[in-house]
Amino acid sequence: MTILCIETSTSVCSAAVCKDGSLIKQCINYEGSNHARLLPMYIEELLSFAREQHMSIDAVALSEGPGSYTGLRIGASTAKGLCYGLNVPLIPVPTLEVLCEASGVKQGRLIPMIDARRMEVYTMMDGETKAVVVENEDSLYAGDENVYYFGDGAAKCQPVLTKPNWHYIPDIVPEAQYVGALAESGKWKVESVDLAYYEPFYLKEFIAAQSHVKGLK
Repeated sequence: MTILCIETSTSVCSAAVCKDGSLIKQCINYEGSNHARLLPMYIEELLSFAREQHMSIDAVALSEGPGSYTGLRIGASTAKGLCYGLNVPLIPVPTLEVLCEASGVKQGRLIPMIDARRMEVYTMMDGETKAVVVENEDSLYAGDENVYYFGDGAAKCQPVLTKPNWHYIPDIVPEAQYVGALAESGKWKVESVDLAYYEPFYLKEFIAAQSHVKGLK
């Protein structure tokens, strides 16, 4: 299966074409929140590449969150538009699972972390996605197994995660290529997604801050 993959949940923006779970071509930017400008350019480049290679897109896979509210909305609206235009299904993949795939770690306890501001992170605990305030190791896991933690919310937690069995892995970010690998696995049901009502997984409600610009409320 040839899948067009989108990942916009953090400050990193990426899109990719994957075939049978393997990366064929990826476009990625690590430099900040330019998703609204970059993602359409990446999609156009990848669709053009697919046409040149005589590849037919069979599905669109999306890293569905949690993560940046704005980034998730951009990714979801783009993915839904592509699914309607190409007449293909949408495969949403949990972003924390994408981070685990990106880490490459195959043993021990994996704790992916997406920044949720201050000392709060989005993470997985016993298979459940939660927003957790990290005060110490017991906030996340109390056992003696080797723990590997990573993601854009992990670096800020290093000062309070000091036990010797806790290992920080830097520079792990969710990328579209890993969305494709997970989408191909078939773990997430394609037929269960209703495009008309689909929304990304925000986990927490978006709360707009009051503007400090004079004249705006």
